[in-house]
Amino acid sequence: MKAISYSRYGGAETLVYGDVREPRIGPDSVLVKVRAAAVNPVDWKAREGYLDPMIDAVFPVIPGWDVSGVVVQLGVSVAEYAVGDEVIGYVREDFLSRGTFAEYVGAPVRTLARKPRNLTWEEAAGLPLAGLTAYQVLTKALQVKRGETVLVHAAAGGVGSIAVQLARHLGARVIGTAGEANHDFVRSLGGEPVTYGEGLAERVRGLAPEGVDAAFDTVGGDTLKVSANLLAPEGRLASIADGDVVGYGGRYYWVRPDAEDLTRLSELAEQGVVSVHVSETFPLERAADAYRLNERGRTRGKIVVTVDWADEAPENGAAENEAPGNKAPGNKAPENKAPENGEQ
Repeated sequence: MKAISYSRYGGAETLVYGDVREPRIGPDSVLVKVRAAAVNPVDWKAREGYLDPMIDAVFPVIPGWDVSGVVVQLGVSVAEYAVGDEVIGYVREDFLSRGTFAEYVGAPVRTLARKPRNLTWEEAAGLPLAGLTAYQVLTKALQVKRGETVLVHAAAGGVGSIAVQLARHLGARVIGTAGEANHDFVRSLGGEPVTYGEGLAERVRGLAPEGVDAAFDTVGGDTLKVSANLLAPEGRLASIADGDVVGYGGRYYWVRPDAEDLTRLSELAEQGVVSVHVSETFPLERAADAYRLNERGRTRGKIVVTVDWADEAPENGAAENEAPGNKAPGNKAPENKAPENGEQ
C-alpha cells in the first residue's frame, strides 16, 4: 500500500511517499480504509524526536493518529463493527510505527467511534485528537460547570476552537485568545476574543475583573504563567503544552484514546453542537507540505490529508469495502483455529 513514512528523526524532508507493508490486524482491531487523516502538532514533534524519551519509535514510522475511513476487515473478536461501517479514530498506540497517513491502518476498537453522519471525511478526520483533548480537559481535568468563566488559549486552533464550543455547551462563558484576524471566527464559535501577546492579562481582566474559574493552556511558557495569575480564588488550571503547570497547582494533561468519549463527541457533532473547521487539505503524496504548513503555527482549525480512491471505485461501489490486495492481509483465522498473527 502507499503511505508516508520516515526512517529517522528529522524535519519534513525525512518524509517519504511510497510503498510499505500492508498492515495486519489483531483480534481486537479492525482494518480501516483511510479517507482522510488530520495533521496535529504532536505528529511533527514526534517525527523530530521530542517524544523519544517517552515513546519508542519502530522505524520506518508512518505518522498520524487521526483518521476517518471505512471498516474493511474485522479482527476475530470484534463484534462492535461490521465491514462497511464509517468510523473515526484517535489511533494512538504506545509506540510510533503504524500511523494513519496511509491507505490503510489497523485500529484497535478502543480507539474508534462511528463517524458523524453530517461531517465530511475531512471534517470528521479533524475531530478525534483535538476533540478528545478539549473534551477530556474540560470535563475531567477542569470539571467546567455552568455559569463559570473559562479562558481558552489559541481559541482559533484545532483544540481551542473545539474547546470553545464544548465549554459553551457546558454552560460556561468563554474568553478565547486569538490573533485579531481570527476574532470574528472565535465569536462565531461563541467565545469572546482577546488578542494574545503583551498586555494579555490586562485585556482578560477587563472582561473578567474577578478572574477566571478555569484556564485551558495550549501554549505553555509565559502564557501558562499569565493564566495562573488570572485565576479566581479556587480557580483551576490545566495545560497540554507545559508540564510546569504542576508547579502552579494545575494539571498537565495528555489525551488518551477513549471510545466512549469519542462516541459522545460524534453525537455532539451530529447535534450541531461541535463543528470542525478545515483550513486546507492536501493529497497523501503531499503530506510533507501539510506538515510544513502546520509547523508554521497560527492554523485556523485543522489541516487534513486525504486519500483519493476514485480510480478504484467501480459503479457498484464494491472497492470501498475491499482490504489491501483484495484479500485479507494474512490474519483471518481458519474455522476452529487460532489466528496465526497477533499483531495489529
